[in-house]
Amino acid sequence: MATSTTGSTLLQPLSNAVRLPIDQVNFVVCQLFALLAAIWFRTYLHSSKTSPFIRHVVATLLGLYLALFCFGWYALHFVIQSGISYYIMIIIGVENMHKYCFVFALGYLTVCQITRVYIFDYGQYSADFSGPMMIITQKITSLAFEIHDGMFRKNEDLSPSQRCLAVRRMPSLLEYLSYNCNFMGILAGPLCSYKDYITFIEGRSYQLQQSEANGKEDTKYEQTDPSPNIAVAQKLLICGLSLLFHMTITKTLPVEYNVDDHFRATASWPVRFFYLYVSLMAARPKYYFAWTLADAINNAAGFGFRGYDKNGVTRWDLISNLRIQQIEFSTSFKMFLDNWNIQTALWLKRVCYERATFSPTIQTFILSAIWHGVYPGYYLTFLTGVLMTLAARAIRNNIRHYFVESPAVKLCYDFITWMATQLAISYTVVPFVLLSVKPSFTFYSSCYFCLHIASILVLLVFPLKRTQKGSKKHESVQPLWSRKLEEENLLQKNSYSTTNNSFGQKQEITCRYQALKQ
Repeated sequence: MATSTTGSTLLQPLSNAVRLPIDQVNFVVCQLFALLAAIWFRTYLHSSKTSPFIRHVVATLLGLYLALFCFGWYALHFVIQSGISYYIMIIIGVENMHKYCFVFALGYLTVCQITRVYIFDYGQYSADFSGPMMIITQKITSLAFEIHDGMFRKNEDLSPSQRCLAVRRMPSLLEYLSYNCNFMGILAGPLCSYKDYITFIEGRSYQLQQSEANGKEDTKYEQTDPSPNIAVAQKLLICGLSLLFHMTITKTLPVEYNVDDHFRATASWPVRFFYLYVSLMAARPKYYFAWTLADAINNAAGFGFRGYDKNGVTRWDLISNLRIQQIEFSTSFKMFLDNWNIQTALWLKRVCYERATFSPTIQTFILSAIWHGVYPGYYLTFLTGVLMTLAARAIRNNIRHYFVESPAVKLCYDFITWMATQLAISYTVVPFVLLSVKPSFTFYSSCYFCLHIASILVLLVFPLKRTQKGSKKHESVQPLWSRKLEEENLLQKNSYSTTNNSFGQKQEITCRYQALKQ
């Protein structure tokens, strides 16, 4: 099916040769160009050779050029959204700017999504300008909350993560545009914290931590930057395999076949559920490709170093967006979501879940649906996800402890929960892929809404533990993001440097130890 493009048509011959839409070809070629630019950026514009000002300017101009090449003048939306948000921060003040920035950025994104979906291009999965705007919206809202935490709220009122991410001064317009529109993340992200990005641009010393067997932290400083070459090569290999899988196998297993009349009428239940699983599994490699390539680009520029593990091996997963092995072998709904689109999950947690005054799980799923777009299938998926998450939590809290004593019994339990998790995930995300209401309800009705009914019965039979928000017990049953993941981000990041000189390395170390004690 032919698609229109608002970006450059320079690569149209290549698009015709590979039989892919021109905007998808533009996206991949621009990301490969960004990869080369990242290597050049790290080599010739290293922080030891040039000023942060030059690095900010070059990163921003390259990012805007790539956006213009891919999306044409629609790329102006990125500058307009960022510019108005910055103006709001300046005139509103630190007390309420996070609320205004949140409403404006999310509202602007939603208007653009409505325009794209219902006026121009309903149902197209090709690259579109609202994709980068989703990342920019995350950055705008995250930074607004971080500035509010750092410049208005009292330090003792902040959680450990909020305390370490808090920004203590207003960024300049150049820093703001560089953070939102740099070439490393303009097309596919991922989201990173403002302080991590500024630390990278300014080239501050890497602070490394090695976790020893006795649990003590051995803190040391590295004078030279560790090389990302091995990590980049590994991630490019994953990209190549994911792209090969997508180009060869994914097209033979369309998700739409799950609602085919002949298939539903003739296939047995085991066959239908097996195809449901393999078709949704085959739909994931395109995300593996895009997110892993984006991670590799940041790493190639020298951004994304987390530290060393206990064996002294470098870790370049500071802003990684997924863990493929944990996704494919997850044994719980929560484990899958913890390892899928990680930075978005952390964004939802930081701006919504831990700040919500009631029903944080429901509010978080609603925000996630709004942020993803305006297709009805998104809302069906996330409403189903609320049920699945609450039911999975209830089952885990009430029966898991009976199966963990014996290794053999636990192995059987893990296998059963793996099958159940993969089936539940596939069942939940079908509307996300189908997009429209009619085929989504066709699928669910053909399954007699079985997992919806099962989830409701589980919630009626098993008690769901209710605790005070913010307590340790509440955190232990947090539905989407494990404390382990958050603590890992706090304790092992290369730096949580602040943006002013008075909030230096001593407080960074203090933040880590405070988080560890939690």
